[in-house]
Amino acid sequence: MESRTIDLAELAQQLRADAVRCSSRAGSGHPTSSMSAADLMAVLLAGHLKYDFSDPELPGNDRLIFSKGHASPLLYAMLRAAGVIDEEELLTYRRLGSVLEGHPTPRLPWIDVATGSLGQGLPIGVGMALAGKRLSAAPYRVWVLCGDSELAEGSMWESFAAAAYEGLGNLTAIVDVNRLGQNGPTRYGWDTAAYASQIGSFGWNTIEIDGHDPEAIERAYRQAEQATDRPTAILARTKKGKGVAAVENREGMHGKPLPNLEEALAELGQGANIRVRVAEPEYREPRMERPGRSIHLPRFDIGSTAATREAFGRALVAVGDASPDVVVLDGEVADSTRTAYFAEAHPERFFQCYIAEQQMIANAIGMQALGWVPYAATFAAFLTRAHDFLRMAAIGGADLRLAGSHAGVSIGRDGPSQMGLEDLAMMRPLWRSVVMYPCDANQAAHLTATMVDLPGISYLRTTRGETPVIYRPDELFPVGGSRTLVSSGSDKVTIVAAGVTVSEALSASEQLADIGIPARVIDAYSIKPIDVSTLRQAAAETGRVLTVEDHWPVGGLGDAVLDAIGGHLPSIRFTKLGVRGMPASASPTEQLAAAGIDADAIVNAARRLAA
Repeated sequence: MESRTIDLAELAQQLRADAVRCSSRAGSGHPTSSMSAADLMAVLLAGHLKYDFSDPELPGNDRLIFSKGHASPLLYAMLRAAGVIDEEELLTYRRLGSVLEGHPTPRLPWIDVATGSLGQGLPIGVGMALAGKRLSAAPYRVWVLCGDSELAEGSMWESFAAAAYEGLGNLTAIVDVNRLGQNGPTRYGWDTAAYASQIGSFGWNTIEIDGHDPEAIERAYRQAEQATDRPTAILARTKKGKGVAAVENREGMHGKPLPNLEEALAELGQGANIRVRVAEPEYREPRMERPGRSIHLPRFDIGSTAATREAFGRALVAVGDASPDVVVLDGEVADSTRTAYFAEAHPERFFQCYIAEQQMIANAIGMQALGWVPYAATFAAFLTRAHDFLRMAAIGGADLRLAGSHAGVSIGRDGPSQMGLEDLAMMRPLWRSVVMYPCDANQAAHLTATMVDLPGISYLRTTRGETPVIYRPDELFPVGGSRTLVSSGSDKVTIVAAGVTVSEALSASEQLADIGIPARVIDAYSIKPIDVSTLRQAAAETGRVLTVEDHWPVGGLGDAVLDAIGGHLPSIRFTKLGVRGMPASASPTEQLAAAGIDADAIVNAARRLAA
């Protein structure tokens, strides 16, 4: 039966039945959350979504995001109705080896991003719609299915504000207001007027409907498609578990298979086997090829001083000159992170996200899913707000490039609220992440350019103050490498540093040499992956390792070095220097001394270690 003639209510019942069947076979899942939105998705699939399933990367395809990712049984039922998976595969839901996971991920080619942590799908949809409005000629629409429970998340309201401000008429949020969350009623229940008032106050077009009335849903979608100057939120009153009396609108049924499968299917009716011929987009142009050019990085003279954030900003312009796919996102600190240079050079590819770090990362996730190459920058301390977005981005295999400036106590008088002291520990555990901490401007520029081709999430830690330039402009710094700056056959201790502590370590090595303690100095600019072979060799040859970092002593450089040598060289003596007390306002020099990570502290620690 084709979509031109199908009964939409019957299609919705089929979607419900399939959601019930696959979750019952799995013995887990969220069928009741899927059943409430079945009518909404039936009308979308049969009449409004424009998508070529044979070419998921076609730029003209609409994008569909399940922000309420736990309703994945409904999404997979839609794929079966569209004919791209069969019943046998549908029933592998949540089983080992199946790509039909409990919450959607891009292991399926028709899924752009991973969802499941509530409050993220709509922000990512904003990023996709923003790319469609400002970067692409393709007239696609972004549809996001949201749950009413996730409207309590602050990230949702960041996205409501951002979408309205940007005038994203190509974005539609479909809110499944089914009244029941995981543990009782939601904040406003079925009061869609309360939601409409709040969302409408941001500048959205809001439409309140009965979410089980196909005609009302049809009208709402048409209105959304016609509102080209602003985003639309469709607030649909629905019943959780719709269609099966044993669970419909009943508390305590969230996240559980239905109690009696056969009775449920008899009530829903499972005779239909509707196949929907989803409309393909009229815009059929392939993704535009944007050939790159050779890159000309900024050059800094050995012996001068420069801040690594300055090198990052200037290198970013060079990367943007060479790579027209590169976009840059800022959290209203462009003058500090130095992304302002890119904004001046390439304003059409610069996105001001304001003080909304979750939305900034969500924009980047959405853009990279469509083929763009995003760099996102803010203070290292403020990236902590967006860590859950980064965690989900890693789950979804997103490629992101992040820069955290103003890291560590070395920023000086601003005090601890501005000091990124947790960022290395936050970034290292992320799946496929790369973590780099340059010590000088030429190194920072090279690593900034390296990031453009790195898969996964890469993080560059930059600093506020100027540091000595010790490397030539044409030197290479491969990911996973390090630089041994001072070395001899008689070294008694290895000092491993990164970033601002490299110059302190070099100064300390001179003082140690004067008192008969030759010290090897390693610049571990690549903290993840770390240069295991060099570290193990140095540890074996000197017998003593001292790490020093402008970071809490947990989860940063010291732990990375311990991971590399621990258990392999059991007789090694090891000392870790890091920021152990809560800093306060002081000058950068005073901060390093107070934290016990300056040259004098390194000398004292090395003397004790060598005794």
